[in-house]
Amino acid sequence: MARHRILPSRQTASAVCLLFALIAGLGPAPLAAQSRLNRPPPRYIQLTPPDQNAGAEILRSMRAVGPEGGYYLEFELRVLPRRGGGETSVPGRMWGSRNSEGPVTRMALSLPAKGGGTAEKRVLVQGGPRPAAWQWPAPDGSATIAVDEAALFEPLAGTDLSAFDLQMPFLYWPDFVYEGKTRLMDSPVETFLLYPPASIAARRPDLAAMRVYLDPRYHALVQAEQLGENERVLKSMRVVGLKKIGDQWIVNAVELRDEKTRNKTRFVVTAAALNRDFAGGLFDPGSLAGPVGAPGNLTRLE
Repeated sequence: MARHRILPSRQTASAVCLLFALIAGLGPAPLAAQSRLNRPPPRYIQLTPPDQNAGAEILRSMRAVGPEGGYYLEFELRVLPRRGGGETSVPGRMWGSRNSEGPVTRMALSLPAKGGGTAEKRVLVQGGPRPAAWQWPAPDGSATIAVDEAALFEPLAGTDLSAFDLQMPFLYWPDFVYEGKTRLMDSPVETFLLYPPASIAARRPDLAAMRVYLDPRYHALVQAEQLGENERVLKSMRVVGLKKIGDQWIVNAVELRDEKTRNKTRFVVTAAALNRDFAGGLFDPGSLAGPVGAPGNLTRLE
């Protein structure tokens, strides 16, 4: 398994955005937006601040990357508590593509049902400059509902994964600082500090910023950190495994860590199908209540 040796194809960049892809006109943050008391200052890596216009171009390039067709994944969310109880696993399935708004992901988690058997919890996440999310069923067991910005951060099925992690709206936040080039696990990365918009800050006043590390060669996200007061890391998400399918590489393992509890959840892909053509209705919120079958000819990874 390569350790952060990112990433041999543009398909891989879209694969990173399974969890955590990617508007012209972005530039350095306006000064008026930089007044929050808990706003962490940039941690410039070079002696002089790097070119912010160059940083904006790096983000634009990443946001322009899209998958070569749709993808389907089968996976496990392996919950690894630091203490109290052993490892548990939540199986799931994921469909991903890109529409006119940006990357779009549909996920189904298999959970124990009352009275025995299993039931699905389904989530639909629209990324891009106008992010949105939906879930089925609603908490009261009724129809599909939109997920508000507060619920975006709620853990899914007792794991450390949330709709916010799937959506990755921070990659589109316009208020950012390019901190420069560094190395992470022996690979070159570009580092950015992105500040939440007012609507997110109102819901999560403890979230001061996101720090992200991008592979400059393949426009891929390597690691993301939620930062609190004094740049304390609240939660981290990092790529820990890659797998080659034919001539394409995908991310097959991502680790999410709650830095307060030290609990981890590892997203591990067990099967995949790439370059698929899904019907447009698959990513319609109105279709979330309906079950969807797996495509054929899956490649098993475990």
